[in-house]
Amino acid sequence: EAVAAEWMLEFACSCLCRHFAEQSGVEFWRWRDVAQALVNGLSQIPPHQKKTVYLCQLLIRIAQGKSLGLHFENDQRISPLESALSFWTLLEREEIKLEKLHEDIRRLIQIQIVAVHMENRYFKEAAEVLERLFTDSDSDKPLRVKLATVIKTKDPYVPLLQSFSYSLLISKIKSYIELFMKENETNFLIQEATKHVASKGLGASALQKRPVEVNENDKSDLETKRRFCTFLSVVNGKMQNCFLDVDSSLFWTYINCLLGLNNTQNVGKNGVSFVAECSRRRQRWTHKEDLELKLGVREFGVGNWAKILVHGNFNNRTSVMLKDRWRTLSKMK
Repeated sequence: EAVAAEWMLEFACSCLCRHFAEQSGVEFWRWRDVAQALVNGLSQIPPHQKKTVYLCQLLIRIAQGKSLGLHFENDQRISPLESALSFWTLLEREEIKLEKLHEDIRRLIQIQIVAVHMENRYFKEAAEVLERLFTDSDSDKPLRVKLATVIKTKDPYVPLLQSFSYSLLISKIKSYIELFMKENETNFLIQEATKHVASKGLGASALQKRPVEVNENDKSDLETKRRFCTFLSVVNGKMQNCFLDVDSSLFWTYINCLLGLNNTQNVGKNGVSFVAECSRRRQRWTHKEDLELKLGVREFGVGNWAKILVHGNFNNRTSVMLKDRWRTLSKMK
């Protein structure tokens, strides 16, 4: 299961990167949920997957960087972009090259953290965040001085902020994604899916380079014209390969089942037995787990389900399960 989860996380990160680069909002948010659930399910991050996890968290925060009302950290002062900066710092530590790109992205994130506050007329908060971003020992003193001057003007449209815009930040992140994707072309699920699609008569390059056009009127040819992905699942003690259309409701039912996101009892006449099997395995909450959840909320606060999950003693739970159970407990109380 751990190995299969690693393959799924790599694949989810790959999809997240692609949809971020293509600015395909709906697909990005869908894969965000899958990637986040997989990350939350890790008891600890395997060393070889640190970059994958950090990049997923970075993209999720960059995509919502202008939403100051959204919080990823316990400290409510920390904006999504500030949280993104911490993951960018972790990514930098995992690499010894790309120094120029690293510096450019770091500078852009820092500038946009201030810019987003100013765009929302939060000038006091912009000054406070500047103190958190740059310490006295920081080597980038010129940038700190420039940003302090910009904040005093209370003008979010000064040349500095316009020159280092949010769109430029997105562009630089896309450049980084492109390099990351090239380094991770050996994704196991992509390789297996490519073999399968090739065996069906569709060129492997077409699968990776462009969406496959599907003629809805030609049902007989549907299988050869769809994109496929491979998932390794454990069903009743047997290993089997499952090829599922990534655009079908069944695919997402299976994903949700694997991650414990819902309790699917009926998958329709086209459903498969292993989905029903997953749903039957859903376990009732024990008194001990409820106590662990309450202790976690007391220590880390409501909403920090990932941290509560990692530090608590739960039986095959996900952060979404913790959130739903807390809602139930709150109603009972």
